[in-house]
Amino acid sequence: MTDPKRVVAEGYDKMAYRFAEWQEDVRGMTGPSRTEELLSLLPELPDVLELGIGAGAEQSRLLGSRARLTGVDLSGAQLRRARARLPEARLIQADMTQLDFDEASFDAVVSFYALNHIPREELGPLVAAIARWLRPGGYFLSAFGAGDTPAWQGEWLGVQMFFSGFEPAANDELVREAGLDVLRSEVETIHEPEGDARFHWVLARKPSW
Repeated sequence: MTDPKRVVAEGYDKMAYRFAEWQEDVRGMTGPSRTEELLSLLPELPDVLELGIGAGAEQSRLLGSRARLTGVDLSGAQLRRARARLPEARLIQADMTQLDFDEASFDAVVSFYALNHIPREELGPLVAAIARWLRPGGYFLSAFGAGDTPAWQGEWLGVQMFFSGFEPAANDELVREAGLDVLRSEVETIHEPEGDARFHWVLARKPSW
């Protein structure tokens, strides 16, 4: 199998504009409403990290307008689109599993429909890193994949793409093993042009000292 990170980066580079058009036909995504809820829990002008920020969708723009936002993505083409939408954000082209931030850097870490592009054996170490980056009392909000998918690579939206993930119970366990308290764990079904897709939303909190 080709390197999954390379497949994801090249795929989103090639279909940046097509993906934006496709997103407009997706229904049932709750990222913006969950972001509003998260912001209500955070201090004024919080430090927020978004993993897999893509081109800066609606929830990213909410964060960019009300937080000091750092966004990370593998795709240079997606980040160039994000720059036009998020002029004040700090944007980084990088593999999220290889990041190194100082401990207690962020009030919240979020990821919207991106962790299903990470090889699932790397999710545990990534969530553990996220827990370190969070300040005491900070929040982690993410949509994980919701199916038992060891590794899938094939054509998606006209490009090669990679998907992987666990079922919800395993995702919850990874979050708890990282030392975070799971506050909410819900499966969401969204309606894509090709059919329905399921994601597992988790809201978790780092205990306060």
